This record gives sequence, C-alpha cells and structure tokens, in this order.
Amino acid sequence: MKSRYLLALAAIASFSLAGCNLSGAGSEKADEPKASASPDEWHNFGNGGDERHYSPLDQINTDTVPKLKLAWFADLPQGNSATGPVMAEGKVFVTTGHGHVRAFDAVTGQALWDYDSHAREASKGVQLRLGWGPKGLAYENGRVFLGTHDGRVIALNATDGKLLWEQREFPAGDMRYINGPVRVFGGKVIVGHGGADFTPLRAYVTAYDAASGKRLWRFYTVPGEEPNAGGAKADGLMKASWPGGWTNPDGSRRGGGGTAWNAFSYDPDLDLIYIGVGNGFPYNQSVRSPAGGDNLFLSSIVAVRARTGKYVWHYQVCPAEQWDCTATQDMSLATLEIGGKPRKVLIQAPKNGFVYVLDRASGELLSTGQYADKVTWAERIDEKTGRPVENPGLRYHGKPGQFELWPGVRGAHSWLPQSFSPRTGLVYIPVIEGASLIGDEGLDLDNLPPALGSGVVMDPDPERPEARKSFLKAWDPVTQKERWRVELPGNWPGGVLSTAGDLVFQGRLDGYLVAYDARDGKELWRFATGAPVVAPPISYRVGETQYVTVLTGNGAGGGGLFSSGNSKVLADYFMPRRVLTFALAGKAKLPPNDTSAIRPPLRDPGFVPDPALAEAGGRAFGQCMVCHGFNALGAGSAPDLRTSPLILDADAFRQVVKEGALVPAGMPAFPEIDDTTLEAIRHYLRVRAMENRTSK
Repeated sequence: MKSRYLLALAAIASFSLAGCNLSGAGSEKADEPKASASPDEWHNFGNGGDERHYSPLDQINTDTVPKLKLAWFADLPQGNSATGPVMAEGKVFVTTGHGHVRAFDAVTGQALWDYDSHAREASKGVQLRLGWGPKGLAYENGRVFLGTHDGRVIALNATDGKLLWEQREFPAGDMRYINGPVRVFGGKVIVGHGGADFTPLRAYVTAYDAASGKRLWRFYTVPGEEPNAGGAKADGLMKASWPGGWTNPDGSRRGGGGTAWNAFSYDPDLDLIYIGVGNGFPYNQSVRSPAGGDNLFLSSIVAVRARTGKYVWHYQVCPAEQWDCTATQDMSLATLEIGGKPRKVLIQAPKNGFVYVLDRASGELLSTGQYADKVTWAERIDEKTGRPVENPGLRYHGKPGQFELWPGVRGAHSWLPQSFSPRTGLVYIPVIEGASLIGDEGLDLDNLPPALGSGVVMDPDPERPEARKSFLKAWDPVTQKERWRVELPGNWPGGVLSTAGDLVFQGRLDGYLVAYDARDGKELWRFATGAPVVAPPISYRVGETQYVTVLTGNGAGGGGLFSSGNSKVLADYFMPRRVLTFALAGKAKLPPNDTSAIRPPLRDPGFVPDPALAEAGGRAFGQCMVCHGFNALGAGSAPDLRTSPLILDADAFRQVVKEGALVPAGMPAFPEIDDTTLEAIRHYLRVRAMENRTSK
C-alpha cells in the first residue's frame, strides 16, 4: 500500500558555518569590526560582530590540511546538537537540547562542567512544541551567555558553570521561544526570539548589560502600544505601513510577527547593531493586514544604535511578505571596493534567492544578484527603487489553485550560516534549491480555526526535477556573480567556516566534514564523522596549535517538512552526536558507530491496514510532521516514528503523546488529542512502517 498524504499547512515552525587577488581581496581596513578579543579565540556565533564565520588563523592551510587528524572527541546526549560552539580561556563551550551548556578543555576534550537549565520542564503550555532549542551561545569577560527555549537569558561563570545572573525575556508559557544564539556586542547581550509562525505577537529585540543582567533597551519590530526604544520615527514608519491597524474590533491582535530570532551584527565604530527581522503572522496578508501596506519591519534589515536601541535605518527585502520570506539570515560586514571606492558594507543572502550588498552606515542598496538557480516570486530587484519586481501570481489571495514559489518556504538560504573571507573577497553560501506550492483557495479566511492560523494551503516541498538539491556556492559580492559551486547530498547544507589558510570547511548530511580550497572549490580533505554535520565549524589556537571544532547530529530546523529530499541520506536521530576537534598532530580515533538504536521501519505480519483510519491519521499527523517528517519520513530532527516500538503499544503511545512521559527528553505532550485521533495517528504510522523506508 502506497499513499501520499498532502496536508494543508497552517502554522509551520521556522525553517521557521597564500593570498589571491580576487574582487574585494585586500580591501579590509584597520577600522573594520574586530572578531574575538583575541584572534586565537571564538567568542560569538559568527566569531565577532562582523558575523563572518571567518578565522584569521592559517597553520591549517591548503598545503597542510591533508595532515589534519582528529585530536579529541566528546559524546553528547540525544537532542538538538546543530549548534555553534564558542571558545575562550582554553575551553570549548557548547549548548545542546533546549538549553544545556557544557565546557570542555580545548586541547584534551576533558569535560570540565555542565549546566542544565531544565528548559524542557520549564516550558509551559504548548511552548515545547514550537522549537528545538538555541543554536549557539556567547562569551565575554569570564561569562558564558545563553538564551533558553522557555525564555530565560542566563550568564554563567566560564570557570565553573555557576549561574551568575538570570533574566526572564518573556513569561513562561508564552508563544515565544528562544531558538537562536544570543550575541555579546560591546558589553551588551543581544537576544531575540521566535514565534511568528504560530501567533500574531509583537516581536522585539532586547539588550541586557552583560555584567549585571540589567535590561538596557527593547526594540519592537512591528507596531503596537508598548514604549519602543526605536523612537518616534520607527513607530511612525511602522504604523503608516499597516493601514487599517493591526487589531480586531475586540482589541485582540490580528496581525504581527517580525521575530528577529537568529541574525545580528555589530559595527562598534558606527555604534550600530543590525537586526535581521522575520516573517509576519498570519502568513496571508489579506488576513494579517487587509488594507495592505508594506508591513514594516517584517522581512527587513534594521540598524539601531547599540547604546540606546534607537532606529537609524532599514531595508526591506520582501515588502508585504506573505510566504514566510525572512531577513533572518546572517549579515556579514566587510569593506569592499565598489566603483573605485572602499565601501563599508553589509552582505546578506536571505531566503528569497538574492544577495544584497548595502552601505551599512546609511542602508543604501548598492547592488543585488540572484544566487538561487531558480526564482519565481520576482523577476529581479529594481536597484533604483530597492523594491522587487514581483510576479503578479505571488499575490495568491482569491486566486484559484496554488502559486509555485521558488525558492520555497524553506528559502534558498536557511539559518545555516554563510562565511565571508577577506582574503578571497568571496561569500560562501549554503544554498537550498526547492519549491513550495502556496495559496488560499477553499479557506474561510474570516473564520480560521487555530489549526489554520496562517491562512494558507501549502505543499512545502513538492517533487520537481530541479528541487530537493543543495550546494555550497562561492559568491563574489562585488560582481554579484557565482565563482564556483559544489553539489551536496540532500537538501540541508551545513554551516560554513572560512579561514586565513584559504580553506572553507563545511559538514555534510552524509556524515563528512570537508575542507575545500577557498579560491576554486577543490576538495582537499574529508573526515568520516559517523553522523550528519550541519552545525557551523569554528577554529581557535592554543599555544602553537590551531584547532577546528564542530558538532555532529542533524536538527535545529523544520527539517521534517523536507524529509523527502533527504530520504537517500541516513540522517537518523539516534546517530552519534559528538563534539569533534581536529589538529595537524591529532591522534584520536572514533569508535565504530553503535547502530543498535537505528532500526528499519517495523514489520508486523499480522497487521491489517484500515485505509480510512490511515487516511484520518495522516491528516492528523500534520501537527507532528514538522519534527517527525513529511509523510512520517524521519529526517533526524526527531525520531523516525515508523521505527519506534511505541506504535505497537497503544498504552505506551498514549503515555508519550498525551501524557508527556518523554518531556524531559524533549518530546512535548499533546493532551488535547482525543483517543480516536490518537489511535488513527498510530494506525497511520504502522501503515507507513509497512512501506519502503525511502517511499514518498
């Protein structure tokens, strides 16, 4: 029995690391934003405020990288490990799960301390269902900083892991959650949050004093009544761009969103922090803002004063967005020679398929280029107006059928970070090629039930000849042309690191960490990691030795929605999750993988499928697939339920799904599911288990 259950999606999780004279090379100035306080360390997700994911170390280079060996490894528990580590004081700090921090000796890998925030148990209501945990952490002046899934910002003593201070960013049980890495810029902890895929919240970014934890300012990204550090100009721009307001007649909020959950950069000389703002909610603008408008600051890059949070400028990449178009991808700061003059720029490759180069002092658009192979939502970006020349079909409200959107809702570039190398002048982008079908035909937009909160009917990942692919692309931001590319397995490309050794490091879903020549993309080295690698690598030095560190394990995204594109790659949830660290004199060896927990889909010869019950279960499984896979095809973010013994035992299945028996392991409870629906889901999973592991 083979069937494909196409589901109407409503609220989807955010899905909501020797010189060469190339363009831009050699143009870096002494006043460029600095990386970590020491070039030997790595203090923030992207290293420094410039968010380049670049290391100035060059002991490991194009000549020596063939000698790179494993120096040490450390095992991690199951749970989100697609996170970026930091390094300081001779220690490597990592976060996993929903907010668990560990410290290791940077040379030996010895475990030094761990801190469990108990974020899973602290999450209230449906909060645990909304995300996978923070994707990184930060360090400054003897303190390690983390945002927990349930909404706390914490500072730990880097020496022993003891709690120094804790602030609550939003109430427990709120529909917000922290899923991105906090940053520390100039003594300020910068934190955003997610949630705009689920509710019309009014999103914000907060700055805390790194030493005391005192809240310094809060910048709101969409209009509302609470005081905004952005000032009157920001409030005026936002209100004018939401004609007709953002509330219902009863005063409840109708439209909102704009969560800045991932991307922040910092220029200390300009005293500017750059905020990457996300999508609106509901997705459908005819529901969110019936009178239209650009709906600022959705899908925008916003510059604010670091000291005060006051608005300075913005640039919107998708005006009036209504297809989960975000500007939450990392923003690399650089100085490039453009028009014969050095320009301080910000470079972003957001989800929409275009690279933007902006003057980072003024927000002026300098140039754009299409980095995705296929774009259908817009013909181009008009560089005179700064606005896209849209395909009329993109405005799907009231139109029959669905619009074929390229890039799809996952975007051509997700949160997995790009890297900029000042030596080559190139940006290295992990690119996804895929489509989505989106529309609102057949929906009663005046009476949307909670399950259809986004106001769209969507197939997030339709099968197309050009789709379900991924690449590492080297992009010249001066000429806006591709220099080289490498095709990758699956459709979830790893984060990128570039180094002064003219190397680009990137992990792969099929279980390799690979080093390429940054100049031409030639593969120079690879290591079999025994598990998928999607986290961004980092590099640091202790004494005379340079190291490269990365975490293994899939996760940290709505990967379940796109599991069909990864079905030929073994990316099981139970594959080893580890910290791997490499050096030229490394002598460690990985043990053989323990595959006992990796099972094929269960076979039950006595099982008799009920097509009607399976169909009902397939529809109900729509709320499960963001984690557990489209059509129950596991993608590694959570267990593949076709292989779970729980589906053979109704009582055990109920204890986990309805009663929350595995909340401490990260599986949320769904007490509202009635017994009939629960049994239909279990039946559907048993039917899917009978089919081939890679069936679609």
